[in-house]
Amino acid sequence: MCAATRMHPDGPVVDAALVRRLIAAQFPQWERLPIIPASAPGADNAMFRLGPELAVRLPLVAWAADGLRRERQWLSRLAPRLPQPVPAPLEVGRPAAGYPWEWSVLRWLGGTNPVVNSLAAPGDLAGDLARFVNALRAADPAGAPTAQRSVPLASRDGATRAAIAQLAGSINTAAATALWDKALRLPEYAGPPVWTHGDLTPGNLLVAPTGRLSAVLDFALMGVGDPTADLIAAWNLLPATTRPAFRAALGADEAMWARGRAWAFSIALVTIPYYRHTDQALTANARHVVREVLADRSV
Repeated sequence: MCAATRMHPDGPVVDAALVRRLIAAQFPQWERLPIIPASAPGADNAMFRLGPELAVRLPLVAWAADGLRRERQWLSRLAPRLPQPVPAPLEVGRPAAGYPWEWSVLRWLGGTNPVVNSLAAPGDLAGDLARFVNALRAADPAGAPTAQRSVPLASRDGATRAAIAQLAGSINTAAATALWDKALRLPEYAGPPVWTHGDLTPGNLLVAPTGRLSAVLDFALMGVGDPTADLIAAWNLLPATTRPAFRAALGADEAMWARGRAWAFSIALVTIPYYRHTDQALTANARHVVREVLADRSV
């Protein structure tokens, strides 16, 4: 991450020098290990590789700091039930050196972020994602927190319409508004509360050279409730040809599939104006989602 990058208006600037100071002061057993920024800057968390086996993850905004605590409490319980590795915090760092939140040292998980339209094995990846989501849904939800995105689409109405207005001239705002209006008339989820990741985006997934899913990252939005938001990978990553199999594997009926598409659409619309000057990769993916959703005739 460039030292001058500030992802959020009031967030801290995080660079390797800051990480070095934090590690040296709090975990001196690792202070001689090399610190290398992750190849792609995170939107809500900065990630650095610490030597060959460790990673350092630092929230860049308050809501991500809240998510770190949620992960620390629940991921170790879920990990044995999931088919792919997930982050395993080893140590929790304290606020210091001008950095305001807790941060974590984790095991480094190998793999690369999948690239839209360049997937080595899109069908296999779709199957892997569906198996991961189904395993997560099958985990015991007793006592778990409510998922951050387990809310009706109507709760996103104001932000979504504001984003559509901001994007006038760069998207078909009439088509976007019509799709959103139709989505708001869909029935809400009426099934049992289940575990959901909430943010299955390319930046939170790792794949092996074969193209198969190798790990799932960033569970900051995890919790139980409506699992619809975990369908968003169908539009932010998977090609249209793989979506029917992904949908069938997850047992999504027409209403859930349409809600999932609307979730992907709303997230992308809000992302573009917020991140367009700070995270070009995230913004490009959001624009891809908008195009894919507006072109989708599956519902």
